[in-house]
Amino acid sequence: MASSIFADKERFLTGAVLVAVVVAVGLIDNFFLTWLFLGIVYIFAFYEAMRLYGIQNDKMYLYAVAVWLIALIYPDPDDLFLVAIVFASIQAYKPTIDTKLFLPFLYPTASFLFIFELYIDYGVAALFWLLVIVALTDIGAYFVGKSIGRRPFSPTSPKKTLEGVVGGVIVATFAGFFAGSTLVDWPQALVISLAVSVASIFGDLYESYLKRQAGVKDSGDILPGHGGVLDRVDGYLFGAVVMVLLLRGLV
Repeated sequence: MASSIFADKERFLTGAVLVAVVVAVGLIDNFFLTWLFLGIVYIFAFYEAMRLYGIQNDKMYLYAVAVWLIALIYPDPDDLFLVAIVFASIQAYKPTIDTKLFLPFLYPTASFLFIFELYIDYGVAALFWLLVIVALTDIGAYFVGKSIGRRPFSPTSPKKTLEGVVGGVIVATFAGFFAGSTLVDWPQALVISLAVSVASIFGDLYESYLKRQAGVKDSGDILPGHGGVLDRVDGYLFGAVVMVLLLRGLV
């Protein structure tokens, strides 16, 4: 009982610190600070992804840092997704290279580049919109699933229920509609919120798949009570890509 109370307290304190840091970065709304903050989160996520993929190659971190440094000065950071194609091309030319090496440049690298692009093109308000959708998808799915969840959603994540997922998407779409209406017209706000919410579900599912493949419960242990960085940002990594693409296509 005592250990459970301690774990809950630890989880709450870590969550409070995370929220405070995110809110502070958002309120300051400084380009370099946002780049730096996202970069720190990215490198930790990259490290955890390397572990999940079973890759042991220290040079990969140098490439990851180089990509993020280039993102600071490159006009459209999401274009740097090209680095994954470069790695795939090198592997095709030199078959002795481990084919898994390009995976961390697909996930999570590409997603973080899209998150940064979202900030560059649409500002901190768009990041807040993304935060509202993904967070409420997760929260809504948890509480609806707890109360009326019966049918499992996917064998990849046995604790998720179909009812919880649907409930989370409805809650997040409704809240995201209001958050997004300050940036775009209401039809676009509704469609984008719905699509991003659904994408975040599968972002969470994909990370669960990677953990299951690696045989681990959490992606890491850097966040007491919460696991790893990927455990906290998995939904955003799919959601941000969908949000950027739909904003470009619909607005």
